[in-house]
Amino acid sequence: MGVEVLARDLRLFLAASPDAAVLEDGVLLFHLRHAKYSVSEEHGRCLLHIWSEERNTVRRVVEAELRGTILRLAVMKMGQSRPSRVEICSRNDRRPPQARQTERRLYRERLRKVLGREFADYTLTDLRIASDLEKSFGPVHARGLLQRGSSAWAVLGVNALESQGAVDAALTFGILWLDCCRQKSARTVVQGLKLILPRGTTDRTRERMMHLHHEAAKFELYDLGERDDGLRELDWHDCGNLQTRLVACIPAEVLADRLAEAIVQVRSVLSETEVIPLSTTEAAFRCHGLTFARARWSVGAANDFRGAAEIVFGMGAEETVLGEHNRAQFVTLLHSIAEVRHSEGPRTHPYFRAASERWLESLISRDVSLLDERLDPRFVYSQMPAFAAADRAMLDVLTMTRESRLAVIELKADDDLHLPLQGLDYWARVQWHNQRGEFTRLGYFAGRELSPLPPLLFMAAPALHVHPATDTILRYFSPKIEWLLLGIDERWRDGVRVVFRKRSAKAAA
Repeated sequence: MGVEVLARDLRLFLAASPDAAVLEDGVLLFHLRHAKYSVSEEHGRCLLHIWSEERNTVRRVVEAELRGTILRLAVMKMGQSRPSRVEICSRNDRRPPQARQTERRLYRERLRKVLGREFADYTLTDLRIASDLEKSFGPVHARGLLQRGSSAWAVLGVNALESQGAVDAALTFGILWLDCCRQKSARTVVQGLKLILPRGTTDRTRERMMHLHHEAAKFELYDLGERDDGLRELDWHDCGNLQTRLVACIPAEVLADRLAEAIVQVRSVLSETEVIPLSTTEAAFRCHGLTFARARWSVGAANDFRGAAEIVFGMGAEETVLGEHNRAQFVTLLHSIAEVRHSEGPRTHPYFRAASERWLESLISRDVSLLDERLDPRFVYSQMPAFAAADRAMLDVLTMTRESRLAVIELKADDDLHLPLQGLDYWARVQWHNQRGEFTRLGYFAGRELSPLPPLLFMAAPALHVHPATDTILRYFSPKIEWLLLGIDERWRDGVRVVFRKRSAKAAA
């Protein structure tokens, strides 16, 4: 395999695997979500450089082999005569399938004992971890039913060895399991859901439970200690202050002036470049939502306070400082993106498939009134770095109606049954900040007095990619939340067009 082909394949795999784990000789070195990397071709060699706050590693790649979701590399360390093995796993969970199954079976038995001890007056009629893809259940969450006479509770628990993402997803699957139990139990009244999470992982779920429909079902939240198997009920009614922080609005003119030279330099190669503010000193460059470079303002030497704009480029977590020595590589990357990243581009190419959600977002941000004529296209904040304590730390789109009422837009380009609760996360945070007047104080929606009404929640996805379970989850939302579910035409890259709308009872009224 030639060096150019080796470097290209490595870049494409890494760009498509933002959550990958990097192991060397079986030892975990990096999670790419918390690291940066660069791939370079120097003197006929392919070099992979990965760095984070903990370590800095450079390896010469001599061979690559793709096995399923794992890219296996033969690499040379400095001063080493024989190659060692590096594995890049596109998924963070590196446990062998048998180990995962064993751990989940053990957790099911632990949970069975805990439920029998804590709810001795109930009968545990079922506790399963088998997949049921027809009803969207996988083996990650243990599901059961506690029954006493003619009343019962749906129960769902998750193991501490699972990812935080799996823990946060538990409420979604808990609602689906509750609804499933109610449909199956014609002679039994299933009062609600008992949700059991590992200790220290419940904050996100507590916030979400506050905004559910508590007349439609009862919701109880417990945490389970790993050492003592102690089960403790948590009060989700009052979470206090949300773990969220709003940053000041970034004036577009300040950033445009400070980074003007860098912006001109990038747009001279790719005229369709979108400039997305990240801070008062940094901006991202995108093509239809795909980030390929950043510009950052950096101060020069100790006695030079003028500073200069520096451009770093690369796909995903790849990062290379632009200079004369690699300008040709930079231009080649931008031309490659431009050739692929358009509505008629090759659909199998990684550059076309990557960041599809951001592509959809970039089209909607140009004119939010395409989703609903009440929305004001003059005030749109896309990918605003608003919620520093949230996992994703970015809100898809925040806008307002022509009557100055805030509107949260959560987008998905593919099937995702977590769309409703992720939208609920941001709706709650936007309402929290608006109640405290922080949007006005920090420079958002200049010249407009925001309505004190709770924000509207818009959830949009291609019509054929709205997950079938979405309707079920939305039935358990608080009736105080005005939501709209929008299905858009599957050919949205050619233009956004809404083909169906569903509204909450309050929004319809």
